Amino acid sequence: MTDTQHMINTLLSPVHQFLHCETPDSWIEEARKPENLNDLLVDHCNCELKASQTAIYLIRKYAVDEQSGQALLDWAKPYENFVYGKARDKDTFHGKKNGLSAELTARADCPYGQDLIDKMVRLIKEEFHHFEQVLEIMEKRGIEYSSLNAGRYARGLMKAVRTHEPATLIDKLIIGAYIEARSCERFAKLAPYLDEELKKFYISLLRSEARHYQDYLRLAEQIAGEDISERILFIGQREAELISSPDERFRFHSGVPAEVAVS
Repeated sequence: MTDTQHMINTLLSPVHQFLHCETPDSWIEEARKPENLNDLLVDHCNCELKASQTAIYLIRKYAVDEQSGQALLDWAKPYENFVYGKARDKDTFHGKKNGLSAELTARADCPYGQDLIDKMVRLIKEEFHHFEQVLEIMEKRGIEYSSLNAGRYARGLMKAVRTHEPATLIDKLIIGAYIEARSCERFAKLAPYLDEELKKFYISLLRSEARHYQDYLRLAEQIAGEDISERILFIGQREAELISSPDERFRFHSGVPAEVAVS
């Protein structure tokens, strides 16, 4: 076994224990088709931005005052302008992953605020960096960024969120853990079927994705202050259903391709 394979196995062992199913082989077969590469990379790019936006939302809603919240919005604005605006100029955000304009101060009435800030800010920096890396790969391959309709995965998971606090926050953190763990598992499972550049890139993402899921889970457990294993199980089962059931739209987190499911 090579050192790289040993590293992958070590990182993935807790991920596999956490997830309730593996990515179906039929999704891998769909994802490795050359005609799906554009959508795969564009959706991966979108996922990186959505992950940073989710983390920013959690900090703003639960941990900081309005001034610090505005600093977070300003940090994300160049990336969001690229995705949602008409101009596709990546020079407006290139290297801005460390561009937080002010130090964030936790609200005095939020006992877990600093932990939430520390873990989420690190995640945001890494997701912005990954967003830029995917765009660079796309640019080298002549793949233009384009808008894609969102898949059902995140929306399906959010249906499980309870509507009272702190249960809402705890559920969103658990969902964040499953999304990051699934991303890690898919990067590793898909990598061997891709060209050398993408294979190397996806393997390079494993360490941060594995840490992200653990950070989300630790925050959920800390904020709950009690055993949340039943909630983790419930959301994990929902996640596995979305991954294992037929899906009309191919995306990075989509389920079994619909044409395979009915054949």
